[in-house]
Amino acid sequence: MNILNFINAFFSDSAHWQGYDGIPTRLGEHVQYTLEALAIAAAIGLPVGLATGHYGRGGNALAFIAVAGRALPTFGLLVLMTLSLGFGLINVMIPLVVLAVPPILVTTYEAMRSVDPAPVDAARGMGMHDVEVLFRVELPVALPLILGGLRSAAIQIVSTATIAAYVSLGGLGRYIVDGLYQRNYEKVVGGAALVALMALATLALFWGVTRLTVSRGVLRSN
Repeated sequence: MNILNFINAFFSDSAHWQGYDGIPTRLGEHVQYTLEALAIAAAIGLPVGLATGHYGRGGNALAFIAVAGRALPTFGLLVLMTLSLGFGLINVMIPLVVLAVPPILVTTYEAMRSVDPAPVDAARGMGMHDVEVLFRVELPVALPLILGGLRSAAIQIVSTATIAAYVSLGGLGRYIVDGLYQRNYEKVVGGAALVALMALATLALFWGVTRLTVSRGVLRSN
């Protein structure tokens, strides 16, 4: 049986569409983990990236933090958190947030530093203070790159949130972990296909958000 047959068998089985182990339930859990981790990472990374990029300070420190964050093994951190704190959602959130903060932080900083200084100087010359310059001049221009950083973080979270199944939580990783344990490869392939589809849906969502929130002039210049 090839992969396409596994996928067809998984999705055509009505048992996979109902109950606590059904696709809607597992998909909802995966979306919940993703949104919570992305929201926390954005709450950390965006303000720091905007402030450091606006003032042009802290770039080296951000690069160090990003490298350190990317060097941490996500699964190893999950095991360490579980041994330290026991089972729970926080054990999954910490590795996912650590994974997602670096792309948001670094991309936001670089996006702010890439803004043409001429309109910024003109805004200051018109009497705008720092907050107005940040939100009315720099942020609209930097928004496409900032959304790119959020998109990268979201894709990484979607792909990695499968680790939640290793600590007895739900999500789409449940199909992969349980399928490997049961030697049920139809379940493994089905779970992997769902994760891939969710990653593609995330890409499409950010494409739509970018088209809706970024001005046409800025889009044409990128």
